[in-house]
Amino acid sequence: MKRQETELVKEQAHILIGKKLQGSQGRNCDGKRWPGVLRTMDVRGRIIAGTVLLAGAVVTGIFGMMIQEETLQEVNSYITSVIYKEEALENSPKIALTFDDGPHPYYTEQLLDGLKERGAKASFFVLGKQAQAYPELIKRMQDEGHLVGNHTYNHIQLGQGNREEFKEELIQTSEVLTELTGEETQYVRPPYGSWDKSFETELMMFPVLWTVDPMDWCSDDVSGIVQRVTKKTRENSIILMHDEYKSSVTAALQIVDILQEQGYEFVTVDEILFD
Repeated sequence: MKRQETELVKEQAHILIGKKLQGSQGRNCDGKRWPGVLRTMDVRGRIIAGTVLLAGAVVTGIFGMMIQEETLQEVNSYITSVIYKEEALENSPKIALTFDDGPHPYYTEQLLDGLKERGAKASFFVLGKQAQAYPELIKRMQDEGHLVGNHTYNHIQLGQGNREEFKEELIQTSEVLTELTGEETQYVRPPYGSWDKSFETELMMFPVLWTVDPMDWCSDDVSGIVQRVTKKTRENSIILMHDEYKSSVTAALQIVDILQEQGYEFVTVDEILFD
């Protein structure tokens, strides 16, 4: 009976100190998946909350049984070990994987499946026309905790004579995305990196460029793309890729596997820019 009591409390404690960002599934410290809750407390807060939970269990018999003192000590030790492991995870170097030109009706779905399986977040800078064509993919991106940004409506490049046309494409795409997500679009990836800083105040949008570009759009060499990214990536790198090519999606998931093994955490690009 003591073992059953301990495991019940561990399960509740694990849920309490669990980690789930923006509705996604997480992993416990053994690498197994569990349905976590939104992390709204810092590490110390979770320790306190865990202790309160256990104390409440003793006083009220919340689990339908009295927990003996030795059981409580064992579970406290378990909570402490999990907290230490989560602290290590929170201190992991962060990087951002970003994708332009989508969503693609097949490859983007494959990519989202792979990211979800790996517990990785990404940022998608989508074309307005593609978002209108595949709204379910935009909603899935948002639901699974990814960042959705603006990449113009038709992939127009800003030049000397088309400022107003470029601006209208940004506005049109933002309207499409707001209708689909219910949120204002704050981030833009200008095609080819061409940008006018005055748009930042006119449209209240922040441009996002990149630090690692494997040129995946002009190569179907998966191993070459993977090698270029993994060799150049450092903490706070922003990786530019495209989710409209099979080779890019295959390479991206291999990149996630390799860099996660090296201790990197994949986050949305706003965490790199502002944290």
